[in-house]
Amino acid sequence: MADLFDSLTLRETELPNRLMVSPMCQYSVDDRDGVATPWHHVHLGSRAVGGAGLVMVEATAVEARGRITPEDLGLWNDEQADALERTTEFIKSQGSVPGIQLAHAGRKASKSRPWEGSEPLQPDEGGYEVVAPSDKPWPYEKEAPPTKKMDEDDIAGVIESFRDAAERALNAGFEVAEVHGAHGYLLHEFLSPVTNDRDDEYGGSFENRARLIREVTEAVRDVWPDDKPVFVRLSGTDWFDDRDSWTVEQSARLADVLHEAGADLIDVSSGGIAPDSYPDQVGPNYQLALAEHVRENAESDVRVGTVGGVTTPEQGEAIVANERADLVIVGREFLRDPYFGLHAADELGALEDEMVPNQYLRGFNERL
Repeated sequence: MADLFDSLTLRETELPNRLMVSPMCQYSVDDRDGVATPWHHVHLGSRAVGGAGLVMVEATAVEARGRITPEDLGLWNDEQADALERTTEFIKSQGSVPGIQLAHAGRKASKSRPWEGSEPLQPDEGGYEVVAPSDKPWPYEKEAPPTKKMDEDDIAGVIESFRDAAERALNAGFEVAEVHGAHGYLLHEFLSPVTNDRDDEYGGSFENRARLIREVTEAVRDVWPDDKPVFVRLSGTDWFDDRDSWTVEQSARLADVLHEAGADLIDVSSGGIAPDSYPDQVGPNYQLALAEHVRENAESDVRVGTVGGVTTPEQGEAIVANERADLVIVGREFLRDPYFGLHAADELGALEDEMVPNQYLRGFNERL
Protein backbone atom coordinates (compact mmCIF):
# COMPACT_ATOMS: atom_id res chain seq x y z
CA MET A 1 0.00 0.00 0.00
CA ALA A 2 1.31 3.45 -0.93
CA ASP A 3 1.83 5.89 1.94
CA LEU A 4 -0.62 8.31 0.29
CA PHE A 5 -3.31 5.69 0.85
CA ASP A 6 -2.54 5.06 4.49
CA SER A 7 -5.40 6.09 6.75
CA LEU A 8 -5.09 9.12 9.03
CA THR A 9 -6.81 9.18 12.40
CA LEU A 10 -7.56 12.57 13.91
CA ARG A 11 -9.12 12.24 17.35
CA GLU A 12 -11.54 9.36 16.68
CA THR A 13 -12.25 10.26 13.05
CA GLU A 14 -10.47 8.12 10.47
CA LEU A 15 -9.74 9.42 6.99
CA PRO A 16 -9.35 6.43 4.64
CA ASN A 17 -6.40 8.07 2.87
CA ARG A 18 -4.30 11.27 2.88
CA LEU A 19 -6.06 12.99 -0.06
CA MET A 20 -8.33 15.94 0.70
CA VAL A 21 -10.38 17.89 -1.82
CA SER A 22 -9.49 21.53 -1.23
CA PRO A 23 -12.40 23.86 -0.47
CA MET A 24 -13.07 25.53 -3.81
CA CYS A 25 -15.70 28.25 -4.21
CA GLN A 26 -18.34 27.44 -6.81
CA TYR A 27 -20.26 30.75 -6.70
CA SER A 28 -23.34 28.78 -7.70
CA VAL A 29 -26.16 29.59 -5.30
CA ASP A 30 -29.29 30.27 -7.38
CA ASP A 31 -31.28 32.81 -5.38
CA ARG A 32 -28.53 34.55 -3.42
CA ASP A 33 -29.88 32.88 -0.30
CA GLY A 34 -26.85 30.77 0.60
CA VAL A 35 -28.69 27.49 0.01
CA ALA A 36 -26.85 24.62 -1.70
CA THR A 37 -28.14 23.47 -5.09
CA PRO A 38 -27.94 20.25 -7.14
CA TRP A 39 -24.68 21.60 -8.56
CA HIS A 40 -23.05 21.49 -5.12
CA HIS A 41 -24.41 18.00 -4.44
CA VAL A 42 -23.04 16.53 -7.66
CA HIS A 43 -19.77 18.46 -7.50
CA LEU A 44 -18.98 17.28 -3.98
CA GLY A 45 -20.43 13.80 -4.30
CA SER A 46 -18.45 12.98 -7.43
CA ARG A 47 -15.17 13.61 -5.60
CA ALA A 48 -16.20 11.15 -2.90
CA VAL A 49 -16.98 8.59 -5.61
CA GLY A 50 -13.58 9.46 -7.08
CA GLY A 51 -11.60 8.31 -4.06
CA ALA A 52 -10.90 11.41 -1.97
CA GLY A 53 -10.45 10.61 1.70
CA LEU A 54 -11.85 13.98 2.81
CA VAL A 55 -14.17 16.17 0.78
CA MET A 56 -14.10 19.75 2.07
CA VAL A 57 -17.00 22.02 1.15
CA GLU A 58 -16.10 25.47 -0.15
CA ALA A 59 -15.76 28.60 2.02
CA THR A 60 -19.21 28.84 3.58
CA ALA A 61 -20.20 32.18 5.07
CA VAL A 62 -21.13 32.28 8.74
CA GLU A 63 -23.17 35.46 8.20
CA ALA A 64 -24.70 37.13 5.15
CA ARG A 65 -22.16 39.96 5.05
CA GLY A 66 -19.37 37.38 5.21
CA ARG A 67 -19.99 36.16 1.64
CA ILE A 68 -17.38 36.85 -1.02
CA THR A 69 -20.16 37.08 -3.61
CA PRO A 70 -23.95 37.00 -3.32
CA GLU A 71 -23.82 33.51 -4.84
CA ASP A 72 -21.73 31.96 -2.03
CA LEU A 73 -22.90 29.16 0.22
CA GLY A 74 -24.03 30.19 3.69
CA LEU A 75 -24.63 28.56 7.04
CA TRP A 76 -26.36 31.25 9.06
CA ASN A 77 -29.78 29.56 9.06
CA ASP A 78 -31.28 26.10 9.32
CA GLU A 79 -32.55 26.00 5.73
CA GLN A 80 -28.97 26.22 4.52
CA ALA A 81 -27.90 23.40 6.84
CA ASP A 82 -30.80 21.19 5.78
CA ALA A 83 -29.82 21.58 2.11
CA LEU A 84 -26.37 20.13 2.83
CA GLU A 85 -27.54 17.08 4.76
CA ARG A 86 -28.11 14.76 1.81
CA THR A 87 -24.65 15.65 0.49
CA THR A 88 -22.91 14.69 3.74
CA GLU A 89 -24.90 11.44 3.78
CA PHE A 90 -23.82 10.62 0.25
CA ILE A 91 -20.15 11.43 0.90
CA LYS A 92 -20.15 9.12 3.91
CA SER A 93 -21.91 6.39 1.92
CA GLN A 94 -18.85 6.33 -0.37
CA GLY A 95 -16.45 5.79 2.51
CA SER A 96 -15.22 9.39 2.45
CA VAL A 97 -15.39 12.01 5.19
CA PRO A 98 -17.35 15.27 4.73
CA GLY A 99 -15.81 18.53 5.97
CA ILE A 100 -16.86 22.15 5.72
CA GLN A 101 -14.84 25.37 5.70
CA LEU A 102 -16.45 28.09 7.82
CA ALA A 103 -15.55 31.54 6.56
CA HIS A 104 -16.00 35.29 6.65
CA ALA A 105 -14.75 37.36 3.72
CA GLY A 106 -14.08 40.59 5.62
CA ARG A 107 -13.05 43.43 3.30
CA LYS A 108 -13.04 41.08 0.29
CA ALA A 109 -16.83 40.65 0.53
CA SER A 110 -19.56 42.05 -1.71
CA LYS A 111 -18.20 41.55 -5.22
CA SER A 112 -19.27 39.82 -8.40
CA ARG A 113 -18.26 36.31 -9.40
CA PRO A 114 -14.87 35.73 -11.08
CA TRP A 115 -16.45 35.13 -14.49
CA GLU A 116 -18.33 38.40 -14.04
CA GLY A 117 -15.17 40.39 -13.33
CA SER A 118 -14.81 40.13 -9.52
CA GLU A 119 -15.88 43.76 -9.35
CA PRO A 120 -17.07 45.46 -6.16
CA LEU A 121 -20.83 45.59 -5.67
CA GLN A 122 -22.37 48.65 -4.10
CA PRO A 123 -25.49 48.21 -1.93
CA ASP A 124 -27.72 49.42 -4.80
CA GLU A 125 -26.13 46.76 -7.08
CA GLY A 126 -26.98 43.82 -4.84
CA GLY A 127 -24.00 44.30 -2.54
CA TYR A 128 -24.02 44.44 1.24
CA GLU A 129 -22.20 45.85 4.25
CA VAL A 130 -18.47 45.11 4.44
CA VAL A 131 -16.64 44.84 7.76
CA ALA A 132 -12.91 44.58 8.47
CA PRO A 133 -10.28 45.34 11.13
CA SER A 134 -10.01 48.88 9.76
CA ASP A 135 -12.02 51.06 7.40
CA LYS A 136 -9.48 50.63 4.60
CA PRO A 137 -11.27 48.90 1.69
CA TRP A 138 -9.79 46.32 -0.65
CA PRO A 139 -7.92 48.31 -3.34
CA TYR A 140 -10.17 47.65 -6.32
CA GLU A 141 -9.72 49.62 -9.53
CA LYS A 142 -13.35 50.64 -9.15
CA GLU A 143 -14.89 52.22 -6.07
CA ALA A 144 -15.20 49.70 -3.23
CA PRO A 145 -18.32 49.46 -1.09
CA PRO A 146 -18.07 51.27 2.27
CA THR A 147 -15.90 49.30 4.70
CA LYS A 148 -16.76 49.49 8.38
CA LYS A 149 -14.11 49.17 11.08
CA MET A 150 -15.38 46.47 13.39
CA ASP A 151 -16.29 47.47 16.93
CA GLU A 152 -16.56 45.20 19.97
CA ASP A 153 -20.13 44.20 19.12
CA ASP A 154 -19.15 43.29 15.54
CA ILE A 155 -16.28 41.13 16.79
CA ALA A 156 -18.43 39.37 19.38
CA GLY A 157 -21.08 38.81 16.75
CA VAL A 158 -18.63 37.21 14.32
CA ILE A 159 -17.34 34.83 17.00
CA GLU A 160 -20.90 33.82 17.81
CA SER A 161 -21.68 33.39 14.10
CA PHE A 162 -18.80 30.91 13.74
CA ARG A 163 -20.08 29.05 16.80
CA ASP A 164 -23.65 28.89 15.46
CA ALA A 165 -22.48 27.82 11.99
CA ALA A 166 -20.40 25.02 13.50
CA GLU A 167 -23.46 23.75 15.35
CA ARG A 168 -25.46 23.76 12.14
CA ALA A 169 -22.64 21.99 10.30
CA LEU A 170 -22.61 19.28 12.94
CA ASN A 171 -26.37 18.83 12.66
CA ALA A 172 -25.99 18.56 8.89
CA GLY A 173 -23.66 15.59 9.29
CA PHE A 174 -20.18 17.05 8.82
CA GLU A 175 -17.27 15.27 10.46
CA VAL A 176 -14.59 17.97 10.08
CA ALA A 177 -14.94 21.73 10.62
CA GLU A 178 -12.28 24.02 9.14
CA VAL A 179 -11.87 27.65 10.20
CA HIS A 180 -10.80 29.81 7.25
CA GLY A 181 -7.96 32.08 8.38
CA ALA A 182 -6.21 32.58 5.04
CA HIS A 183 -6.28 34.36 1.67
CA GLY A 184 -6.88 37.88 2.91
CA TYR A 185 -10.30 37.16 4.38
CA LEU A 186 -11.43 38.43 7.76
CA LEU A 187 -9.41 36.31 10.19
CA HIS A 188 -6.26 36.73 8.08
CA GLU A 189 -6.92 40.47 7.98
CA PHE A 190 -6.69 40.55 11.77
CA LEU A 191 -3.51 38.45 11.74
CA SER A 192 -1.57 40.50 9.22
CA PRO A 193 0.05 43.88 9.99
CA VAL A 194 -0.68 44.76 6.35
CA THR A 195 -4.38 45.13 7.16
CA ASN A 196 -4.53 45.37 10.95
CA ASP A 197 -3.63 48.79 12.32
CA ARG A 198 -5.85 48.58 15.41
CA ASP A 199 -4.60 49.85 18.76
CA ASP A 200 -6.96 47.82 20.95
CA GLU A 201 -6.74 44.24 22.24
CA TYR A 202 -7.15 42.94 18.67
CA GLY A 203 -4.23 44.85 17.16
CA GLY A 204 -0.54 45.55 17.60
CA SER A 205 1.28 42.59 19.15
CA PHE A 206 1.29 39.05 17.78
CA GLU A 207 -0.89 37.94 20.68
CA ASN A 208 -3.46 40.64 19.98
CA ARG A 209 -3.56 40.09 16.23
CA ALA A 210 -4.00 36.35 16.85
CA ARG A 211 -6.75 36.89 19.41
CA LEU A 212 -9.71 36.72 17.04
CA ILE A 213 -8.70 33.54 15.23
CA ARG A 214 -7.92 31.94 18.58
CA GLU A 215 -11.32 32.92 19.97
CA VAL A 216 -13.09 31.71 16.85
CA THR A 217 -11.25 28.37 17.01
CA GLU A 218 -12.18 28.02 20.66
CA ALA A 219 -15.81 28.79 19.85
CA VAL A 220 -15.92 26.15 17.11
CA ARG A 221 -14.13 23.62 19.30
CA ASP A 222 -16.58 24.33 22.11
CA VAL A 223 -19.52 22.99 20.06
CA TRP A 224 -17.62 20.44 17.96
CA PRO A 225 -17.58 16.92 19.49
CA ASP A 226 -14.41 15.73 21.19
CA ASP A 227 -14.12 12.80 18.78
CA LYS A 228 -14.15 14.97 15.65
CA PRO A 229 -11.30 17.19 14.37
CA VAL A 230 -11.12 20.92 13.79
CA PHE A 231 -8.83 22.29 11.05
CA VAL A 232 -7.61 25.84 10.51
CA ARG A 233 -6.47 27.12 7.11
CA LEU A 234 -3.70 29.73 7.32
CA SER A 235 -1.79 31.75 4.77
CA GLY A 236 1.71 30.65 5.69
CA THR A 237 3.09 33.97 4.49
CA ASP A 238 1.96 37.22 2.87
CA TRP A 239 4.96 37.00 0.49
CA PHE A 240 6.19 40.49 1.46
CA ASP A 241 9.86 40.86 2.35
CA ASP A 242 9.82 44.64 2.13
CA ARG A 243 7.30 45.47 4.87
CA ASP A 244 5.87 44.33 8.16
CA SER A 245 3.61 41.41 7.25
CA TRP A 246 2.56 37.90 8.14
CA THR A 247 5.41 35.37 7.93
CA VAL A 248 5.92 31.62 8.05
CA GLU A 249 7.68 32.00 11.41
CA GLN A 250 4.53 33.56 12.84
CA SER A 251 2.47 30.77 11.28
CA ALA A 252 4.49 28.13 13.12
CA ARG A 253 4.04 30.06 16.35
CA LEU A 254 0.32 30.44 15.72
CA ALA A 255 -0.02 26.72 15.01
CA ASP A 256 0.81 26.02 18.66
CA VAL A 257 -1.66 28.67 19.85
CA LEU A 258 -4.40 27.15 17.71
CA HIS A 259 -3.56 23.61 18.76
CA GLU A 260 -4.01 24.67 22.37
CA ALA A 261 -7.33 26.24 21.35
CA GLY A 262 -8.50 22.90 19.94
CA ALA A 263 -7.25 22.71 16.35
CA ASP A 264 -5.98 19.32 15.21
CA LEU A 265 -4.57 20.19 11.78
CA ILE A 266 -3.21 23.35 10.17
CA ASP A 267 -3.98 23.59 6.45
CA VAL A 268 -1.15 25.74 5.09
CA SER A 269 -1.81 27.90 2.04
CA SER A 270 -0.44 31.42 1.42
CA GLY A 271 -1.00 34.95 0.19
CA GLY A 272 -4.13 36.91 -0.64
CA ILE A 273 -3.85 39.79 1.83
CA ALA A 274 -3.40 42.31 -1.00
CA PRO A 275 -3.55 42.25 -4.81
CA ASP A 276 0.21 41.64 -5.04
CA SER A 277 0.36 39.14 -2.16
CA TYR A 278 1.51 36.19 -4.22
CA PRO A 279 4.84 34.43 -4.93
CA ASP A 280 6.95 35.41 -7.91
CA GLN A 281 6.57 31.94 -9.38
CA VAL A 282 3.94 29.26 -8.99
CA GLY A 283 4.73 25.63 -9.77
CA PRO A 284 4.62 22.10 -8.40
CA ASN A 285 4.45 22.01 -4.59
CA TYR A 286 5.05 25.76 -4.44
CA GLN A 287 3.61 26.03 -0.92
CA LEU A 288 4.99 22.78 0.47
CA ALA A 289 8.02 24.42 2.11
CA LEU A 290 5.66 26.58 4.17
CA ALA A 291 3.75 23.55 5.47
CA GLU A 292 7.01 21.77 6.14
CA HIS A 293 8.31 24.74 8.13
CA VAL A 294 5.16 24.80 10.27
CA ARG A 295 5.37 21.04 10.83
CA GLU A 296 9.02 21.15 11.85
CA ASN A 297 8.91 24.29 13.98
CA ALA A 298 5.62 24.00 15.84
CA GLU A 299 6.36 22.76 19.34
CA SER A 300 3.02 20.94 19.63
CA ASP A 301 2.07 17.74 17.83
CA VAL A 302 -0.45 19.52 15.59
CA ARG A 303 -0.84 17.87 12.19
CA VAL A 304 -0.19 19.78 8.96
CA GLY A 305 -1.68 19.70 5.47
CA THR A 306 -0.21 21.16 2.30
CA VAL A 307 -1.96 22.60 -0.73
CA GLY A 308 -0.81 24.14 -4.01
CA GLY A 309 0.52 22.71 -7.24
CA VAL A 310 -0.10 19.03 -6.46
CA THR A 311 -1.14 17.47 -9.76
CA THR A 312 0.33 13.93 -9.81
CA PRO A 313 0.07 10.85 -7.60
CA GLU A 314 3.86 10.75 -7.35
CA GLN A 315 3.93 14.22 -5.76
CA GLY A 316 1.39 13.24 -3.15
CA GLU A 317 3.16 9.98 -2.40
CA ALA A 318 6.53 11.72 -1.93
CA ILE A 319 5.02 14.34 0.40
CA VAL A 320 3.58 11.73 2.74
CA ALA A 321 6.36 9.15 2.46
CA ASN A 322 9.01 11.76 3.29
CA GLU A 323 6.91 13.10 6.18
CA ARG A 324 6.77 16.63 4.79
CA ALA A 325 3.06 16.90 5.54
CA ASP A 326 0.35 14.68 6.99
CA LEU A 327 -2.39 15.49 4.48
CA VAL A 328 -2.20 16.29 0.76
CA ILE A 329 -4.81 18.85 -0.27
CA VAL A 330 -5.64 18.90 -3.97
CA GLY A 331 -7.70 21.58 -5.68
CA ARG A 332 -7.52 22.17 -9.41
CA GLU A 333 -6.49 18.64 -10.29
CA PHE A 334 -9.71 17.43 -8.67
CA LEU A 335 -11.58 19.91 -10.88
CA ARG A 336 -9.92 18.47 -13.97
CA ASP A 337 -10.33 14.89 -12.79
CA PRO A 338 -13.07 14.12 -10.24
CA TYR A 339 -11.66 10.57 -9.97
CA PHE A 340 -8.12 11.67 -9.19
CA GLY A 341 -8.15 9.57 -6.02
CA LEU A 342 -8.93 6.34 -7.84
CA HIS A 343 -6.51 7.14 -10.64
CA ALA A 344 -3.78 7.93 -8.08
CA ALA A 345 -4.36 4.62 -6.30
CA ASP A 346 -4.17 2.83 -9.63
CA GLU A 347 -0.90 4.50 -10.64
CA LEU A 348 0.66 3.83 -7.24
CA GLY A 349 -0.38 0.17 -7.22
CA ALA A 350 -2.70 0.70 -4.27
CA LEU A 351 -6.10 0.23 -5.92
CA GLU A 352 -8.32 -2.26 -4.11
CA ASP A 353 -11.88 -3.51 -4.64
CA GLU A 354 -13.37 -1.60 -1.71
CA MET A 355 -12.13 1.73 -3.08
CA VAL A 356 -14.29 1.45 -6.20
CA PRO A 357 -18.10 1.78 -6.06
CA ASN A 358 -19.78 -1.46 -7.07
CA GLN A 359 -21.50 0.37 -9.91
CA TYR A 360 -18.08 1.24 -11.40
CA LEU A 361 -16.22 -2.03 -10.81
CA ARG A 362 -16.52 -3.19 -14.41
CA GLY A 363 -14.59 -0.08 -15.45
CA PHE A 364 -11.72 -1.05 -13.16
CA ASN A 365 -11.75 -4.86 -13.30
CA GLU A 366 -8.58 -5.07 -15.37
CA ARG A 367 -6.85 -2.82 -12.81
CA LEU A 368 -7.66 -4.92 -9.75
